[in-house]
Amino acid sequence: MKHGKKYVDALKVVDKAKLYDSNEAVELASQNAKAKFDETIEVHIRLGVDSRHADQQVRGAVVLPHGTGKTVRALVFCKEDKYEAAKAAGADYVGGIEFVDKIMKENWLDFDVVIASPDMMGVVGRLGKILGPRGLMPNPKAGTVSPDVAKAVAEAKAGKIEYRLDKTNIIHCPIGKASFGTEKLSENFNTLVDAVVKAKPAAAKGQYLKSIVVSSTMGVGIKVSTAKYGV
Repeated sequence: MKHGKKYVDALKVVDKAKLYDSNEAVELASQNAKAKFDETIEVHIRLGVDSRHADQQVRGAVVLPHGTGKTVRALVFCKEDKYEAAKAAGADYVGGIEFVDKIMKENWLDFDVVIASPDMMGVVGRLGKILGPRGLMPNPKAGTVSPDVAKAVAEAKAGKIEYRLDKTNIIHCPIGKASFGTEKLSENFNTLVDAVVKAKPAAAKGQYLKSIVVSSTMGVGIKVSTAKYGV
């Protein structure tokens, strides 16, 4: 596979065999982000668990102190008495069955997060086959099923991200834009990793944090030392 000049240049300053301190890794990743757009800095965490077992699932949500730099479009399913509160909190779309029909009939997906009050999950459940594969299905663990939809919207807009294992036992999450600078990115990185460490399942055996890699959208992966976390 042939890589572009910027990728090759980035490889020259990254030691692929080295385990970097997290601050240094984040700084390198943002410095190497030389695309014509503001690249996203991503974290990839491989865990020593088996996601096929229910008692080893790792899933949750955390509010990054500096957000992700992305504008989040929120769709809220709730009863009419909560419409105004959801809109005041910044929801882009608020309603009920009409949005279920719009999604099913028009394949409408102009939103980034779906929030629902518990009493609407019977309606939202019809969208499982559409929202589920896209990671958009409301879930209590992610805080997107909540009786307080206004609070859930505010958190989503403030930079709340969901983390969950994929089939290869890796968590992939954005922690901000390259333009954020090292300090803000490092604080977001630490907030995410701390949340994942706290979410360690009781059934997990052996080394929990197998590896952490930081990269920009178009950049090379930079390995981070997991030693200080002791799990």
